[in-house]
Amino acid sequence: MKQGDLVTRKSYGGDIVFKIQEIRQQLAVLRGVELRLLADAPLVDLEVMPQLDPYLDKAITRPKWMDTMPRNGLAAATTGPPGWPAGEPAKHPVYFEMPGKVLHLDGDPNYLRKCMNLYGELRVPAEGYYVAEANMADAVYRLLPLVRPDIVVITGHDGFVKHRPAGDITKLSSYKNSHNFVNAVQAARQFEKSLDALTIVAGACQSHFEALLQAGANFASSPARVLIHALDPLCIAVKVAYTPIKETVNIVDVIGLTHSGLEGIGGIESLGSYRRGVPKIQYATPK
Repeated sequence: MKQGDLVTRKSYGGDIVFKIQEIRQQLAVLRGVELRLLADAPLVDLEVMPQLDPYLDKAITRPKWMDTMPRNGLAAATTGPPGWPAGEPAKHPVYFEMPGKVLHLDGDPNYLRKCMNLYGELRVPAEGYYVAEANMADAVYRLLPLVRPDIVVITGHDGFVKHRPAGDITKLSSYKNSHNFVNAVQAARQFEKSLDALTIVAGACQSHFEALLQAGANFASSPARVLIHALDPLCIAVKVAYTPIKETVNIVDVIGLTHSGLEGIGGIESLGSYRRGVPKIQYATPK
């Protein structure tokens, strides 16, 4: 048994697959493969699983609804919305599309890699950074003026601390990283106060949902303090990016697309950030 191995915990019936992040004497530090969970366990409690792709392409299940999402991004569409000039055949498109831009901060490099691959597949413009949860507020303060995103995702690992008062889930001190996520959301709101100009998706497994919303997040985890899937924050960001700017994101529908549902993600009414434009873009802009 070594660092990087995929394992389950015998004492929990093997319900969650983890990757060994570090081994400290006879104790292993574990990161969830599909669930944004950080834990530890004695080596004797671990059972080694079949080893999958190191980039987790096979280990993290892609939500099926993503197969129906647009794949053309900034490519031109063939017909306009109601009231626009009628489109000619497909070789003469009328308008082009601009999904909202995402800044994705993640406390797990493997989850970040997978998320950035999916943003690319779905043609959502995105910049991603691996940032330790404790440093996220500083990263938000530094990156927001540079990236100028429409949507910011602040996620990583979270969960209850082991030695908290019994049943006390109201205090931020009862969580591993909720206070770091709260600080990052507050830093983002200092940069942009409008909930419609900057959509914030924040939190991880079992995060303090109420504190994150109070800090200024549009969407947050976890209302029922459940574990959330590695791609749940991305699901929200992608749907916001493809919802027209004059329309409100359907909260129940968009959360219904996540793996954890309303127990894992909640939020408030928020506008989308998707735009259309004319005429068709003829040339790529130099970078």
